[in-house]
Amino acid sequence: MKRNTKKVVKASILLLIILAITVFALEYFSNYQVTKTIHADAPVITRKSIVINAPVEKVWKIFTDVNNWDTWQNEIVSPALNGQFEEGATFDWKSNGLTIHSTLNNVQANREVSWSGPAFGAFAIHRWRFSTQNGHTTIQVEESMEGWLVQLLPGKFQSGLDTSIEHWLAYLKAAAEKV
Repeated sequence: MKRNTKKVVKASILLLIILAITVFALEYFSNYQVTKTIHADAPVITRKSIVINAPVEKVWKIFTDVNNWDTWQNEIVSPALNGQFEEGATFDWKSNGLTIHSTLNNVQANREVSWSGPAFGAFAIHRWRFSTQNGHTTIQVEESMEGWLVQLLPGKFQSGLDTSIEHWLAYLKAAAEKV
């Protein structure tokens, strides 16, 4: 019995080492293409929109104040913009347990923002478009996610992303419509 236990322990350790090496290789050798638009062939894509009863300038000001996202967006922790909110700038944040390092790929004041960034086993591209009509702001959001972990669990990532974007929009609407 003791001999079998040692074999099981050794096999388990070997399996964990192989798994660790595999995950390291998947992370290290992942090569994601950064673009200003989402990847239409990604395994997980979501598109959502909302109308906010506030002028686009107000919505934009709240949205682009990355360092204060956690004051109105409950799912974001420790957001930190590194520099000005402009193309090429980076920011770090945590969302739903993931630590994310993002890069702004496109910034057109009061019109459009896109950023991308990796998280463990995933790579996402966010694209937010702002338009205005009669003092109201319409936001259209689309996001794509890909990566080895996303490929492994597409349903879980799809439902998580859909819910996350719905919350983002609802929280932004509530913040912008405060008097």
